[in-house]
Amino acid sequence: MLTRILSVVLLLASLPVFAQSHRNLYMYQGADRDQRIIEGAKKEKQVVVYTSLNTKDSVPISQAFEKKYGVKVELWRSSSEKVLQRALTEARAGRNAVDAFELNGPEMEALYREGLLEEFHSPHFKNLPPAAFAKHKHYVADRFNFFTIAYNTNLVKPNEVPNSYEDLLHPRWVGKIGIEASDDDWFASIVKHMGEQKGLAFFRKLAQMNPQVRTGHTLLAELVAAGEIPLVATIYNHNAERLLVNGAPIKWKALDPTFGRPNAVAVTKRAPRPHAALLFADYMLSPEGQELLKKRNRVPASTAVETNLNKFPFLMIDPVIVLDESEKWEKIWSELFLKGQAIKREAD
Repeated sequence: MLTRILSVVLLLASLPVFAQSHRNLYMYQGADRDQRIIEGAKKEKQVVVYTSLNTKDSVPISQAFEKKYGVKVELWRSSSEKVLQRALTEARAGRNAVDAFELNGPEMEALYREGLLEEFHSPHFKNLPPAAFAKHKHYVADRFNFFTIAYNTNLVKPNEVPNSYEDLLHPRWVGKIGIEASDDDWFASIVKHMGEQKGLAFFRKLAQMNPQVRTGHTLLAELVAAGEIPLVATIYNHNAERLLVNGAPIKWKALDPTFGRPNAVAVTKRAPRPHAALLFADYMLSPEGQELLKKRNRVPASTAVETNLNKFPFLMIDPVIVLDESEKWEKIWSELFLKGQAIKREAD
C-alpha cells in the first residue's frame, strides 16, 4: 500500500492559511450555476491539474475540454505518490499552484486530511453510485479499477473457470496463477471481508500454490492473452476487456466480493482559478467526460454511460484503511508473495 504517504503528510503538521476557501462557489446550486462557472473559467483562462492518469489518456481528455470551453489545461502528471508529495510540498511553502486533482483514492484521502481539498457540488452527482463518494464528500470517483480474475480461453475449459476465491486453491492451478506484485490493498480488503483469521489462512494456502508474481496489471493481461499464464487472480478488468474486444483469447470474471480502487476528481480549497477547477471536475463527471474515459479503456463511474465493466456487485477499497494500516498489510503481503522484498508499484 502506501507507507511513504504517512511520512509525506508529516510535512504539513503546521500548515498556515494563505487564502480564502472557495466553498460558497463550489457548493452553489442556483439556476445560473453553469453559466456562472463557465464565464468565470473563461476569465481565468486556464486550469492547473495534477494527475496520475497517464498522458496517453489524460492529454486527449484535456484537449477535448479545451476545445469545448476555450480554457487551457496545464497538466502535471506523475505517479500518485509523487503528485501527493508535490502538492504537500507546495502547500507547505505557501504556494497555491494547483486547481484540481485527478488521482488515486488513498492519495486523495491524504490530501483531504491535510486540508487541501474542498467539498463541491456537481449536477452530475445524480448519475454516480454511492460507492463513488467519500464519506466526507471532498473527492468523488470518476473512474474505477476493479480487481477480477482473467483467464486464457484456449487453456482454461469453461467448467474449470473459478466461481469463488476458494476455487483458486484447486490443485490444477499450482504454478499457473498470476498475481500482481503491488495488490496488497486488495489483499487487505479481501482478508477483512473474509475475517482476518479465515482470510489469512486462505492467502497462506494461495501462496503455497506457487503463483507467478509480476508487476503491472497491463502486463498480466498481455501474459494471459499470450498463453504464458493461464489464469490471473488480480487483474483490472478493463485491461482484459481491451484485449478481448481485439480478438485475444482472454475473458475476465468478477468474483464475490469484487473490490475496486476509486480514482477520483477533486477541487482545491485555495485554487487560484476556482471556476476553472469546478468546471474541470464537472467535465470529468459529465456523460461526455465519462464517455471519453470509456473510450480510453477506463471504467467510468457514471451510470449514464453504458458499459459492462461495472455491471456487477462491488465494494470499494477503503482509502482510510489503506493509509492507516499500510505497514501491517505490506509486511504480510511481502512475506507471503515477495520473499520479503519491497513492493514496486506500477504507474497508472
